[in-house]
Amino acid sequence: MKILMLHGINLNMFGKRDPKQYGTVTLAQIDAQLQALGKELGAEVESFQTNHEGAMCERIHKAHDEGPDGVLINAGAWTHYSYGIRDALAILSCPVVELHMSNIHAREEFRHQSVFAEIVKGQICGFGVDSYLLALRAAVSAAKS
Repeated sequence: MKILMLHGINLNMFGKRDPKQYGTVTLAQIDAQLQALGKELGAEVESFQTNHEGAMCERIHKAHDEGPDGVLINAGAWTHYSYGIRDALAILSCPVVELHMSNIHAREEFRHQSVFAEIVKGQICGFGVDSYLLALRAAVSAAKS
């Protein structure tokens, strides 16, 4: 089983950016935890991070051709306004799970809206690093269904 983890804008700054919201864990540490859990679940996890919207869309297009069993996405701020990424995700036929470390519904009002909500299998938010691990479990489960 292959799962693609997509990390969006500014997430390369985990560990440095707003520790009150995101803690001190780095993106590399998150990816290592995903790799370890993926092995337990029998899934290979590939991670991709970019701060460029077009590069994210290109990676999603590539995923369409590769046919992963599931996709996880924490698009950061793009979640709230990127119809380009939304439309790219909509071409995928595998389950897509949206995730966020913070509870986007308990933050600024503009963060309450996700333009991906209508097309993803589900959303997980507010559990810090565990949001990633819960999302991986959900994607693997959905892919098996």
